[in-house]
Amino acid sequence: MAKGKSKGSLAKQPAERAKLKNKDYLSKLRDLHVELVKLQEWVKQEGIKVCVIFEGRDGAGKGGTIKALTERVSPRVFRVVALPAPTEREKTQMYLQRYLPHLPAAGEVVIFDRSWYNRAGVERVMGFCTEQQADKFLKSVPLVERAIVDSGVILLKYWLDVSQQEQTRRLEARIEDGRKIWKLSPMDLKSYGRWYDYSRARDAMFKATDTEYGPWLVANSNDKRRTRLNIISDLLSRIPYKAVARAKVTLPKRQKPGGYREPDYPFRHIPEKF
Repeated sequence: MAKGKSKGSLAKQPAERAKLKNKDYLSKLRDLHVELVKLQEWVKQEGIKVCVIFEGRDGAGKGGTIKALTERVSPRVFRVVALPAPTEREKTQMYLQRYLPHLPAAGEVVIFDRSWYNRAGVERVMGFCTEQQADKFLKSVPLVERAIVDSGVILLKYWLDVSQQEQTRRLEARIEDGRKIWKLSPMDLKSYGRWYDYSRARDAMFKATDTEYGPWLVANSNDKRRTRLNIISDLLSRIPYKAVARAKVTLPKRQKPGGYREPDYPFRHIPEKF
């Protein structure tokens, strides 16, 4: 891990760049979406198994990145997993047990919006597990991930790295925006003041789990649009795929009405307010 990063930031901060115009962003995103569809068809045809993990602080942009990644592909192939808090029964299980059933089968890309690494982050920092439990987790998870990779799963782990200033700006924006207020939970507010506790927990997590077969891939997430483009581009570069040959699609002719007439039924049309 690089030394000398200020304020708990991992990603190398580039020189300030001009804001990416929305038109340019959408154009580049469209091209990447075309490639994601090619990847999807290849994954289905070849029975590829892909597991993608997104982690980062609150407000780092995980949700928006996942939405950009999945909005033009099939949810039956690109499956997003965002588990709620564990039930009382799940709390008695082996920690990783509730995540394992969600791992991909052949022809699937499973995306974890937060993952088993909750134990190394929020659970450790906020006291939902003991230090001993967190340490045991960090020792065992590389072995589990080794087994996952050995079973044929392509494992990609992304850490979205946001600065203190940008995190503050985004969380404050949630307070003022009725569309986003649901994203600001009581836990987020408690976590906000513990920046350096999270930095220490992240550092320990990286030291224990950044392996050759399951490396942590760090993305500077201060610019949301560039973050999404960079991560999707990186993901595509790490999974060998080819365009699947498809027959040319033409729409068939519609049948003739055969005497059918629109009924006089009083359909309950909704008001056209817009």
